[in-house]
Amino acid sequence: MYLLQQLANAVPVAALYAVLAFGYAIAFGVTKRVDLTYGALFAFAGQIFVLFADIGWNRLWLVLPACIALGAACSLAYTAGAGLLVGRFVMARLVRASPNTVIVASLGVSIVLMEAARLASGTRSLWLPPFLNAPVTFWTEGAATVGLTVIQLGNTALMLAMIGLGAAVLRFGRFGRLWRAVNDDPRAAELCGVDASRVFLGSYVTATLVAAVSGLLSTSYYGNMDFGAGMMFGLKVVMIAGIGGAFHPLHAAAGAALLGLAETLWSAFAPMAWRDPFVFALLVLIVITGRHERPVP
Repeated sequence: MYLLQQLANAVPVAALYAVLAFGYAIAFGVTKRVDLTYGALFAFAGQIFVLFADIGWNRLWLVLPACIALGAACSLAYTAGAGLLVGRFVMARLVRASPNTVIVASLGVSIVLMEAARLASGTRSLWLPPFLNAPVTFWTEGAATVGLTVIQLGNTALMLAMIGLGAAVLRFGRFGRLWRAVNDDPRAAELCGVDASRVFLGSYVTATLVAAVSGLLSTSYYGNMDFGAGMMFGLKVVMIAGIGGAFHPLHAAAGAALLGLAETLWSAFAPMAWRDPFVFALLVLIVITGRHERPVP
């Protein structure tokens, strides 16, 4: 029963990693460089969510659902705006002028986003009250049960729906065809009449929205988003996406889901202090030994 419960616990974690890797692969397809900004946007969305929910509760005297709605709306607006500015005025220009500087610039943008969120909250660690935490039981045997909470199930369903919708758009939609064209060769796409700059910006903002929604859902469950989480998630997502192939969103999502399962099982059966070193060592080993992406110009 304990193993079954841990496998159930792995499902929300796997879904979170999968949707993050899926969104990152969309941005990576047009930047073709490591971009730590993605993880920072994920954490930034969660921090702004908690900040404005706290403002709604302590300053505006709103009820909890209204606080959650206010925090979510402000988080999406601020994160989307940040992604738009970074994509248009930083990444788009650097990719054309000097692509390798994207890596350094992403580190700088990550620090700016983390510090902005920290200063806005007064360096306080804000927490959301628990909600939608009623248990849903899947299996019962004697006194032992296997189940998840309502919010875990809801978050998992929304994340999987995001992956499914995104995969359908990329496979059948006009945006997906344009994204694949720019992914393959932006200059050739421009010669065929495709506005590569517009596709680049649309892809970056789309990835930002995926990171923002993921940050909201994750924070709504855990109740908090740490100031340093952006760097940690940025590094994880970069290597997670590399497991399945960062040029292929669905492959990246599948690889990320497997890692989420491995991380949860390690937490259940091995020392927690060694979890992150184990995860990063495993990621580095897989990326080095299994690298199969095409050469990056």
